Amino acid sequence: MAEGVRGSRRPHPNLMVYWALESLLLGPFFPLLLLPRFLRYRTLHYELDDEGVTAGWGVLFRREISLTYGRVQDIHLASNLVERWLGLARIQVQTASASAKAELTIAGLRDYEGVRDFLYSRMRGARKLDEGDGDAGESAWRETAAALRETAAVLRELRLGLVARAEEDEP
Repeated sequence: MAEGVRGSRRPHPNLMVYWALESLLLGPFFPLLLLPRFLRYRTLHYELDDEGVTAGWGVLFRREISLTYGRVQDIHLASNLVERWLGLARIQVQTASASAKAELTIAGLRDYEGVRDFLYSRMRGARKLDEGDGDAGESAWRETAAALRETAAVLRELRLGLVARAEEDEP
């Protein structure tokens, strides 16, 4: 699943349908909202790679947001009735910034659950193990546990040595 999510993406055409429906709520002034959204839709792209997630858009004023997976604090899925009807949802990516708003909103993707799961796995530092690499994670845990046991034994010997030395020094 993670390999299918990685790479450059563009929003689904249903996002433009959603924005057009939303713009119609302004009545005769709908072109004032529809034109900027159309330009944003035409230039909007997302990039998911090993380092982080990037979103860029804009014609006159180019805007680009790049977040590394280490900065991501939380991920939310949000969708209203019309978005669900069109098969869309917004993935809101939050960081530890002063703002309560999402730092980045990924809108217009049909496979939003797969993207959310991919972001969660990267955020948590997990990686998909290959079939031949299934025991690698387990052996790493065993090596870590053995190193901790060895460290505890050395500390125990040091403590016993210090206690014995203190008893020798007492009059």
